[in-house]
Amino acid sequence: MLYHIQPEKILFLDIETVPMVPDYLSLPEPFRSHWDKKSERINRSEEGTPASLFHRAGIYAEFGKVICISAGYLRGKEFRIKSFYGDDENHLLNGFADMLRQHYPPQEHLLCAHNGKEFDFPYLSRRMLVQGIPIPDILNTAGRKPWEVSHLDTMELWKFGDYKNYTSLDLLAALLGIPTPKEDMDGSMVADAYYKDHDLERIVRYCQMDTLTVARIFLRYLGRKGIDDQMVCIVQE
Repeated sequence: MLYHIQPEKILFLDIETVPMVPDYLSLPEPFRSHWDKKSERINRSEEGTPASLFHRAGIYAEFGKVICISAGYLRGKEFRIKSFYGDDENHLLNGFADMLRQHYPPQEHLLCAHNGKEFDFPYLSRRMLVQGIPIPDILNTAGRKPWEVSHLDTMELWKFGDYKNYTSLDLLAALLGIPTPKEDMDGSMVADAYYKDHDLERIVRYCQMDTLTVARIFLRYLGRKGIDDQMVCIVQE
């Protein structure tokens, strides 16, 4: 079913998220009370207190925020990556949404991410709602039948119908012989890199490498030629 898809019509994505504030004590009400209740459910599988579990808050759109979106696409012999990042979530989400509206109508294009259907796509949609940003058509799944949704997910494709299976991006990359972006940092380090080290540039590089890895994995699924490092172009504007 994948072989009719043109990779040039796909926008490959990865996002980086962090808790909305640096630590549990910084949480304003009513969010602290809501996190206390949320942490009770998390506590069933991971022992801890609301404060000690707060490092996980970034994976929940209700308690986190987006600090980087890296979007990659094939143009001729180049794989171009454009990143939207910064402390102002409204600004970066607006920039990304404008790009989707202008250049990626759902009738002609697809979005692709690793675990995107469970994380990246719904997280972006929820945070856009929080920020009062209209959700672009290609991202909005409301009222659409499954075959009308323009989303691809490299993790879902790897499952081959086995819904119990979870395979991380770095494991799949290692399995397929694709260079992994995890040598410098991994997802568990992003919040500290942001709040403690204030090293947003490092996070952006990590996010860009994840986007490139997603594209390389998808092309492998198609049996297509991969993306050499010389093909990668970082779009600055």
